Amino acid sequence: MDISELKKDHRTSYLAGALEKLLLEEAEVREMLEGDASLEEMARKELRLIQEQKEEIEKQIKEILDKPARRGGDKEEEEFPSEIVLEVRAGAGGDEASLFAWELARMYEKFAEKRGWQWKVDYESKNEVNGYKEASFEVKGKDVYKLLRYETGVHRVQRIPATEKNGRVHTSTASVAILPLRKKVSIEINPADLEMEYSRSGGKGGQNVNKVETAVRLVHKPTGLDVRSTNERSQLANREKALLILKAKLQQLREEEEAKKYGGERKSQIGTADRSEKIRTYNFPQDRLTDHRVNKSWHNLPAIMAGKIEEIISDLHT
Repeated sequence: MDISELKKDHRTSYLAGALEKLLLEEAEVREMLEGDASLEEMARKELRLIQEQKEEIEKQIKEILDKPARRGGDKEEEEFPSEIVLEVRAGAGGDEASLFAWELARMYEKFAEKRGWQWKVDYESKNEVNGYKEASFEVKGKDVYKLLRYETGVHRVQRIPATEKNGRVHTSTASVAILPLRKKVSIEINPADLEMEYSRSGGKGGQNVNKVETAVRLVHKPTGLDVRSTNERSQLANREKALLILKAKLQQLREEEEAKKYGGERKSQIGTADRSEKIRTYNFPQDRLTDHRVNKSWHNLPAIMAGKIEEIISDLHT
């Protein structure tokens, strides 16, 4: 595949970037293998994993290129956009809840890697144990909203925390929200309804990090919604990103309210896209994940938490 040509096509540019990254990783592993034969077993495993990811991305590229142009394409993109914001937030359970929120984010990131999607941190707030109090991520790629739209809701974990001395199982929660970033949103925001704060971005970066106030926090006064964007290069870019996410959140609120009006008619359907709805339990002592909306369970939690959620997503959609 000609990566330079694929990068020019807006339909495949993000996949071409992911493929290019994998090819570089493959070259590095092969170079390492030539320099140290003792690393052969580890290198072979790494090369197999890279090959699997390359094949998945190449398959997606072929599907996109083989797909004839359709007049209804824009309509499908509007319904199932290829860009979302994925939010995780710790719920009840203190440090254990924050660690679970971090694990959920990592699970989705690993799944995104397998799909060849782009994954970018918008905002992170961590606590003393390096868990997430809250965090948001921008995810781009083919079918990203179509596949992840049913992940919104409260995820519950049952397990024995590392700090538990008496071997008791604790229950903690974290919430996930999937916000589609649509090109056309019917939400209008009155500037007078916004409070805007600027601060210095933290984390890794160049010389300007922590010297210029580029991070943006927006508060929508009528609803109390709070949005932050910290990882763009300029204050203007962070403000635009925060505004885009705020509109997506307001759109979701509107859809939740509409769904609740017709709740009685939706009992047989999966969820209401309501982040307060408890959707899953991850039971570690019994190595079982249960989705309460379809009353179905899956096993092998270590693999699931490492991003192997294809079967779960497929079953939910079915």
